[in-house]
Amino acid sequence: MRTFRSSIHSVSLSTSSGSNMSKQVKPLSAAECNRAMPRDKDYPLTDGQGLLLLIRTTGKKTWQFKYKRYTGKDGRMTLGDYPILSLKDARQKHRTLLTQLANGIDPIDQKNAEHAQQSSEFHFENVARAWHAAYVKTGKWHEHTAHYTLKALERYVFPSIGAKPIDTIKPRDLNLVLSKIEDQGLAEIVKKTRQRFVSIFAYAISKGYIELSPAYSLKDAIIATRKTRHHPKLPLERLPELFQRLRQDRALPVTKLCLELSLHTFVRSSEMRFARWSEFDLDKAVWTLPASREKVDGYRFSDRGAKMKSPHMIPLSPQAVRILREIHAYSGMTQNVFPKHGDPHGFIADGTVNNSLQRMGYNTLTEVCGHGFRGMACGALIESTLFSEDAVEKQMSHQERNSVRQAYVHHAKFLDERKMMLHWWSDYLDANQEQYISPYDFSAQIFERAKTGLIDMKYAMLLKKYA
Repeated sequence: MRTFRSSIHSVSLSTSSGSNMSKQVKPLSAAECNRAMPRDKDYPLTDGQGLLLLIRTTGKKTWQFKYKRYTGKDGRMTLGDYPILSLKDARQKHRTLLTQLANGIDPIDQKNAEHAQQSSEFHFENVARAWHAAYVKTGKWHEHTAHYTLKALERYVFPSIGAKPIDTIKPRDLNLVLSKIEDQGLAEIVKKTRQRFVSIFAYAISKGYIELSPAYSLKDAIIATRKTRHHPKLPLERLPELFQRLRQDRALPVTKLCLELSLHTFVRSSEMRFARWSEFDLDKAVWTLPASREKVDGYRFSDRGAKMKSPHMIPLSPQAVRILREIHAYSGMTQNVFPKHGDPHGFIADGTVNNSLQRMGYNTLTEVCGHGFRGMACGALIESTLFSEDAVEKQMSHQERNSVRQAYVHHAKFLDERKMMLHWWSDYLDANQEQYISPYDFSAQIFERAKTGLIDMKYAMLLKKYA
């Protein structure tokens, strides 16, 4: 609830901005209220200290309370119609409002807050949407920023606390939301969500919904992105460093190309290691991982196909196709994409990618490993806010844990969106060759270029979707 501290003279309640407070006002009587007749214009009968009976030209008589608000402007409240609200009852309401003012509570804000509490307008989601709409009107946001801000709230915040009345939300509720985002490795979204909480609750205070913000304590909270113990992933900020080390690495060309392809396609190590040329259609830019493969003697797990035991389609970006054509120059005469050196029928060692990373100076237990490329791509795609979680999960070839939901999404391939997704990821990697740019800012650049007419056709559907 918005409160304000009034001085003695302001609490004494002027009936108008130009009234003389030293003037004694004779209290009304019931007889005067009854006798009052309509005139050519509405006029008031004053009972004192801001309480008045407004006589309208229609003959209707309405009790009103006029006072100075904390803003310095006149405030006016309607209390009820006479004689349904008697003189005695009107004075009782009037005394209640005077008590509120004496306690530093603005009666209009109090009334608005009570009304909001009785409706869904008081729920966090609706307050947040109202804050968003108000902020958009200030013109301080670019169009894409406004879009991404609301989309992030819809994805990461509203499902957890959207239906909660805003005055019931505690700091622990907000910290829980931030922790869930943090668990996904989305440090930038954690930071921005924390900032938005502060702004949203400040807006709620300005509207009189709450008195104290549960978000104030968040500014001192330490949010540290947790590193997975099994599959460490390199922070996206270090991508330029990774590419520099890769360029300087003196490994065999096919080994370096294998690492690059793993980064661009973020498939599992066995899916990459045991790949056959028959699985690729480079002209159509697609790699179809089979449910299983032909077993090669002497190579354990060489019959492994897609992890989920069903064919999995991987759209290939132009960058991935280029890398595969380079690899084809070395191994195109064999069945296997990555044959063992000296054995065309075999496969490269299981730890080839991780060995390359170690040679480049990375600790594959704590900094980054080949499997960590998946986490890096997944985090960037989600942080871009451009792609649906269903499409990301489908491309990651994750098993849907909710069996009911799986029945609906099992046959949904999201191929068009996944194709744009792989193109976006490869373009994002190219953009980070020399200097880091966040997924959010990279996506924003695509939309900014489109506004100037520079539309990349591979993103045409994406731009249309968010137009």
